[in-house]
Amino acid sequence: MSRPRLCIATTVPLSLTALVPGQARMLSADFDVQLLTSPGELVEVARANEGTEVTTFPLTRTIDPRGDLAVLPKLVRHFRRTRPDIVQTYTPKAGLLCTMAARAARVPVRVHGVVGMPLMEARGARKAILNVTERVTYANATHLTANSIGLQRWMSEHLTRRRIDVIGYGSINGIDLTRYDGPAHRQAHRQRVRAELGFTDEHRVWLFVGRVVRDKGVVELVDAFVRLHARHPSARLVVVGPPEPELDPIPASTEETLRTHPAIRSVGYQHDVVPWLAAADAYVLPSYREGLPNGLLEAAAFGLPAVATDINGCNEVIDPERTGLLVPPKDASSLEAALEALTTSPERSAALGRAGRARVEERYDQRVYWGHLRAYYQRVLETR
Repeated sequence: MSRPRLCIATTVPLSLTALVPGQARMLSADFDVQLLTSPGELVEVARANEGTEVTTFPLTRTIDPRGDLAVLPKLVRHFRRTRPDIVQTYTPKAGLLCTMAARAARVPVRVHGVVGMPLMEARGARKAILNVTERVTYANATHLTANSIGLQRWMSEHLTRRRIDVIGYGSINGIDLTRYDGPAHRQAHRQRVRAELGFTDEHRVWLFVGRVVRDKGVVELVDAFVRLHARHPSARLVVVGPPEPELDPIPASTEETLRTHPAIRSVGYQHDVVPWLAAADAYVLPSYREGLPNGLLEAAAFGLPAVATDINGCNEVIDPERTGLLVPPKDASSLEAALEALTTSPERSAALGRAGRARVEERYDQRVYWGHLRAYYQRVLETR
């Protein structure tokens, strides 16, 4: 008997390498797995990491009706030729086009995994377009998943009455805890990265990992940190992640501060965040919207305390005052106060970090999550 065929589709290859690393390789024990995404330099990284074929199509993250209509029949032909039993989509554009194409190609199981919701912060015509595309995606999917309970609740209240599953406690890949163990390995990374950045052991280093965009709270973060540094000169901020000026640009003044402030280092996208986590003392994510933020899970796995906004996903990872601190979104003053509280109290920070690691071990261990995911796919195949 042949094994079920599974296609995992994302809009850009960064999602394969950053959101679901190792997942295709793991699932290949039970499925014939193929990956689908758009062209880019990370395609070869995904192919090597997952040990499976990656097919590319010109998918874009922007609103592009002409381009989308051009690629849609190509996707239909691809699915008719490869005949997957399951198409699993992540990210909005891949979800929209691949669920439509898979339905036209009569793929029996079409799972759309929602990992974030741009619609939450959209306004005007963009909001109307995103609302329609979400609803069209859901109509063409046979199954829906959300990567957090809060996102599941929001979708049910605003978009659909359909069943929405959350796998395990949430996330879309869990956390490989073994990557964050080993004190000697950690110390070597810490010393090397700090030396490269010009930081010493006396500095208190905050780390942000994510897209450098307005929706991630970067404007408030920079404002809060500049004021914090004026009172606490030992504070440092490292920003890891790519800008997206075409989708969600930050103000020129914020960009200038990131580039020129003597206590801030903006280092762009980094394939491996472990060395940067090792160099940090605490983690910050002042985002406006999330599904279940993988960066918070990684920071907790590393034993770092975190400050984040009290929004969907963040408030599931962080147990307030026990594993980290939560602040209102878009509130630079509250963010500054939380940063100061942990900058000035290493003992409290260490206690929060230890509790955060224990929470991740209990809820988000990747081995446990992958078991839930395999069981989910088996169930949806049996009930198709």
